[in-house]
Amino acid sequence: MQNNAITALRQQIESVIVGQTDLIERLIIAVLAGGHVLLEGPPGLAKTTAVHALASSMSASFQRIQFTPDLMPGDLTGSDIYQPNDASFHFSAGPLFHQVILADEINRAPPKVQSALLEAMAEHQISVGANTHALPELFLVLATQNPLEQTGTYPLPEAQLDRFLFKLLIGYPTLDEEIEIARRARAANEGHVEAGAQAVITPDEILALRQQVTQVYIEPSIERYAVQLVSATRDLDNYKPGWGEFVSTGASPRASIALQRVAMANAMLAGRDYVIPEDVIALAPDVLRHRLVLDFTASAEGIDADIIVQTLIESITPP
Repeated sequence: MQNNAITALRQQIESVIVGQTDLIERLIIAVLAGGHVLLEGPPGLAKTTAVHALASSMSASFQRIQFTPDLMPGDLTGSDIYQPNDASFHFSAGPLFHQVILADEINRAPPKVQSALLEAMAEHQISVGANTHALPELFLVLATQNPLEQTGTYPLPEAQLDRFLFKLLIGYPTLDEEIEIARRARAANEGHVEAGAQAVITPDEILALRQQVTQVYIEPSIERYAVQLVSATRDLDNYKPGWGEFVSTGASPRASIALQRVAMANAMLAGRDYVIPEDVIALAPDVLRHRLVLDFTASAEGIDADIIVQTLIESITPP
């Protein structure tokens, strides 16, 4: 079931990004599953470059929005502009009316801006005044945040976090990868290579691939396994006695939908038309880590969301 366009898409992104295999695969899965992605990692790890390469490879319109504390909702959505010549208001579209949005340092924007973005992510539309405006059918938000610096930031609301299909943790490259990164940067500065990905797939083809993902078969036992992993976050004591107090709020049923959807997309990316338990296991941490609200006692005990998810994976037998 492997599609040549998907292979070409992966190759184009890999031609720009050194290493980061998991990041590239998760970005493609998010595109196929139709979900937004939150990227967390220190500066300088090619998060912006990866997003731009993805948009260029898909021939999609791209807009980077730098989130700052003084940003206003209208800076994202656009606004109604008064036209004195005919005494009427005309809508001037904002940067959200693009197909791929890079929301850079998303946690630096105030709550009103987050609310405007939440409507766009959840409903694929924005509201300005009394009017609602539809966003492009292919609409993907890729947001970044820096875990090292919290001054001047606003915690993302749980409702907004729940709208992200994945939260991906970006790590530093290996020594050999960093050497190659430096070599490519030096060659680009000297004009020996042409930077940037080439378009190999269109937005319409992406939408058609999403329809193919819905045809991937997921056996009822695997479907049940995915839902059990999610529901276990709301009943942790049954799987790890004494750990229930660590989680204030577990993952919602939206996480069950997301986990099954990305497992189907992962199967398609692997060239299969059916899901296997490994598809669920591999992606469960990325789907669940940002959906768990932990109690302060978890931090005191050195327990984070990834440890909880991994414990559940080890505690629940796959089919």
